[in-house]
Amino acid sequence: MTWIMPYYDWIKALHVIAVISWMAGMFYLPRLFVYHAERASPGSELDQTFQIMEEKLLRVIMNPAMIVSWICGLLLIAMGAFDFGAIWSWAKLLAVIGMTAAHGWLAARRKEFVAGQNTRSGRTYRLINEVPTVLMFVVVVAVIVRPF
Repeated sequence: MTWIMPYYDWIKALHVIAVISWMAGMFYLPRLFVYHAERASPGSELDQTFQIMEEKLLRVIMNPAMIVSWICGLLLIAMGAFDFGAIWSWAKLLAVIGMTAAHGWLAARRKEFVAGQNTRSGRTYRLINEVPTVLMFVVVVAVIVRPF
């Protein structure tokens, strides 16, 4: 791994950029689902519009950003950025795994909208919209403050 060490700062910068992009999508997709669930009837023109917006957000922004976040994060771990003896490192890793699970849950909900089978209310998506915020809080506090 010594050949990659000169690129540490670039990898870390790319990691932060990718995480910001991923988080933007994680905040916006549930909000789209709120309006989709509350305002669009399956098969309507509005339903089709929401489906296009949701699909592009997931496929063009969120999926690539999540993948780049993970690749850069794993590279940073391989370069020594993970303190295996510190709780903050494990808290961050668990929150990132939680964020990935939330991403997968949102992707599955998009497929339900596509199939015209959404059964969840706008309220459900409003509540789910808080999950990325809580996980982001855990990650940032774990990395910056390192309270444990």
